[in-house]
Amino acid sequence: MKTRILMLLLVTFAATGWAQDKSNIKSQKIAFITNKLDLSPEEAQQFWPVYNKADKEMSALKKEHRQKQRAAGKMNELSDKEVEQMIDAEIAYKQSELDLMKKYHAEYKKVLPVKKVARLYKAEEQFKRELIRRVKGQSKQTARPGGRPGGRPNN
Repeated sequence: MKTRILMLLLVTFAATGWAQDKSNIKSQKIAFITNKLDLSPEEAQQFWPVYNKADKEMSALKKEHRQKQRAAGKMNELSDKEVEQMIDAEIAYKQSELDLMKKYHAEYKKVLPVKKVARLYKAEEQFKRELIRRVKGQSKQTARPGGRPGGRPNN
């Protein structure tokens, strides 16, 4: 039953394509990870709330980081002290990201066997690579004559 539902989900996602809509990408990611981890219904019930919480926290951290980067301005316009603060902030961000990864690694091990946790990390990377590959494929298909977007020739 579970396999049939999963196959139906995968066929549905394949038929709809890899649209850039965030909710569609999220749905595809869920189906991809579910397939790669081969979660039992009990595992899925325990795993997805933890995964969704981790994803939400990581997304919030990344959003805050992007906002700080935009606010920092152009490096050439900053003093050495401001650049040093930017570097320190970048290091702090990476440490926060690592701390979150460690926190949720421990949480994943509470709800999944360690081999499935390892497969989770591999599946996430595979999904990212596949998404990038498809986006690159779409951008090549949408390129216009003349070699540049908009059809203007290269000079």
